[in-house]
Amino acid sequence: MKIFSEELVAKAVKELHIADLSKATIGEVLLVAQYLEKETGIPFIRMDQGSPGLPVNQLGVEAEKAALDRGVGSQYPAAAGVPELKYEASRFVKAFMNVDISPRACVPTVGSVAGSYGSFIACTQRTPGKNKVLFIDPGFPIQKSQLRIIGAEWVEFDIYNYRGEALREKLESMMAGGDIAAIVYSNPNNPAWICLEDAELKIIGELATKYDVIVMEDLAYFCMDFRTDMGHPFEPPYPPTVAHYTDNYILMLSSSKIFSYAGQRMALTCISDKLFDRQFPALAERYKDAGVFGQTLIASILYMITSGCTASTQYAYAEMLRLSTEGEINFVEDTREYARRAEKMKKIFTDNGFHIIYDYDVTKQVGDGFFFTIGYGNMTGGDLLKELLYYGVSSISLSTTGSDQQGVRACTSRMRDDLYDVMAERMKAFNEDHPLN
Repeated sequence: MKIFSEELVAKAVKELHIADLSKATIGEVLLVAQYLEKETGIPFIRMDQGSPGLPVNQLGVEAEKAALDRGVGSQYPAAAGVPELKYEASRFVKAFMNVDISPRACVPTVGSVAGSYGSFIACTQRTPGKNKVLFIDPGFPIQKSQLRIIGAEWVEFDIYNYRGEALREKLESMMAGGDIAAIVYSNPNNPAWICLEDAELKIIGELATKYDVIVMEDLAYFCMDFRTDMGHPFEPPYPPTVAHYTDNYILMLSSSKIFSYAGQRMALTCISDKLFDRQFPALAERYKDAGVFGQTLIASILYMITSGCTASTQYAYAEMLRLSTEGEINFVEDTREYARRAEKMKKIFTDNGFHIIYDYDVTKQVGDGFFFTIGYGNMTGGDLLKELLYYGVSSISLSTTGSDQQGVRACTSRMRDDLYDVMAERMKAFNEDHPLN
């Protein structure tokens, strides 16, 4: 039995001016869920927005307060970032990735969204004729919206059928034309939670070097592949990264998920030193500067977007990175709660006829974490999104993420202990109302 009537959902869609519910964005689905909750008082199972669901790191809060008490709020921060954060970022990358990047090439940004935006601009303008971005999908829809703003083109493919060595031929077929400026992916992946393995990253790195393409590695869910015990500074195993296989890389490290510091919008764009120092005549001509990649990105692009990052938050991030590097906090254990939630939620769905879509990496089953993907019989992703809304469950269709698979993305971050029984009851009703052959 449906929790919300089709008439009520249709009313919500109409009043919220949503053109097509089956293709709704995260923000639109969020608005529908909020509307239905307000109209009825019935709680939703919120699987739409990937907002942190754990308490903020209090040590960061205290460091930010202390910075404000010292008076940092009265001065503009340097565009390149405060020295303390740049230093701790360099140490953190060495401690947890075994990658050497100098402090000067670790640049704070207003969340990874600003980091990717600025990086897209620099990457697509650095070399005439190299103006397209290649997305290894599924991925983060906002990044394509950023390219629309700057007028850059992109190509994409769903990695579902191209894992392992099959990735090489697919990538080379798309890169051989010489017009690809950058490759983008997240690892672990939003929305599928698949993880690219070392052999695949080696392929990406080798081809990036061969075709002079910059790899933008989005590490928003850093060390959150809980199948492996990571998170111990200066000790293997380290999370796999393309940085071991090419000098053409930008790593994006966000404080939002690993420290639950999302509200303060703070991230790092860590650029390989060799790329940071490369000089591009096209950048020099456009920006009337030296055309050195790192300096142009900082002073001529990122500064024009945000005028630097909030000073006090930089000190907060620096302190959280320092404590992690020195082993005084374990951010991996702090975030493992997401895996526990995913395991429980997946079981409820699979017990009631649903199936996991992106279920395997190359060599092992996909782990539990912040996201997972589900399908139901032969339903399209758009139809499943709509049907789940009638049963008080919000999600997003995989089609909005560049996926060719039919299903929805589920986020674990807003799940609460008191909602598991509610979810089980609703999904039992869903299964009864939608019998599978």
